[in-house]
Amino acid sequence: MESLIRHARTITPHPSTSPRHQTARSTAAPQRPEALFIACSDARVSPAFLTGARPGQLFELRNVGNVVPPHRPGRPTGEAATIEYAVCVLGVIDIVVCGHSDCGAVRTLRPGGLSISAFTTWWWLTRTNQRPRRLAAPTPADPGQLHLLAQLEKLRRYPKVARGLAHGRLRVHGWFYNLSDGRVLVAPADNSPSTTTFAPL
Repeated sequence: MESLIRHARTITPHPSTSPRHQTARSTAAPQRPEALFIACSDARVSPAFLTGARPGQLFELRNVGNVVPPHRPGRPTGEAATIEYAVCVLGVIDIVVCGHSDCGAVRTLRPGGLSISAFTTWWWLTRTNQRPRRLAAPTPADPGQLHLLAQLEKLRRYPKVARGLAHGRLRVHGWFYNLSDGRVLVAPADNSPSTTTFAPL
């Protein structure tokens, strides 16, 4: 924690022309992010590292398992509010849902994966999880990829997302980060529900 504190102290504004000070000043402007990035809370997954994004470029939504809860009218969630704000208020054009290998949330959903010490986590995941409705053979080798496809399908059913996609104002992307080799794979395109093949980015 001490190293994090030391770094935070160096961002404190002071009369300087250093790149870090310029970055701190630029973040005071109104945000106009290029994309909404939905990712797992896993400490090994860093949206800024994966994309090279600077402060202000990504509007981030992170939770256990990069979960997009099913859209349920009259039952709002923090995730639904964040997605709506990104699309309707900030006007993002792209939404990236990023899953990853060796995901603890995905393991929790598998038989025998429940940890009594994390019952709330299990409850949350089982209440929001579902398999993709239209799944082509073969099933993705990594269960995290199947989990990602389910999140993408739920996201596309959010009314404001669906309207944005239908009118060409919005694009949805599925990324899968392989922790073992650092590669990022891309899920099948929106208009290709007949395949589950992930391709290199």
